[in-house]
Amino acid sequence: MVFEMSGRSLRDLQDMLRKLYFHHDSKRGVERTYSWLLTEVWELGKAVERGSEEEMRGEFADVLAWLLSLANLVGIDVEEAVVSKYWGRCPKCQSLPCKCEFREGPGKSVEISLKKG
Repeated sequence: MVFEMSGRSLRDLQDMLRKLYFHHDSKRGVERTYSWLLTEVWELGKAVERGSEEEMRGEFADVLAWLLSLANLVGIDVEEAVVSKYWGRCPKCQSLPCKCEFREGPGKSVEISLKKG
């Protein structure tokens, strides 16, 4: 099963980013590429706080690009991983839509501030 984006798959995007940036990413390494990804996730949170659609669009794109770059470094096909885990069912309860008990947060010690201010 292929996830399509305007006639292109997520795998196509990952391959394109490999062609664009793998020579840089491989020099940077996994740890620093992961650090860039975390920075972009933080910037996305700040964009969500500000509520600017244009800024959020850019940050969502950056997060996805850095995620795919990291996946390229560690040899993970993200499309295959997402489709095999989530396609057509919740991975926990196996239902569509999910019938798991609603949880407010991740249940881990991660706190994210998205306060307007």
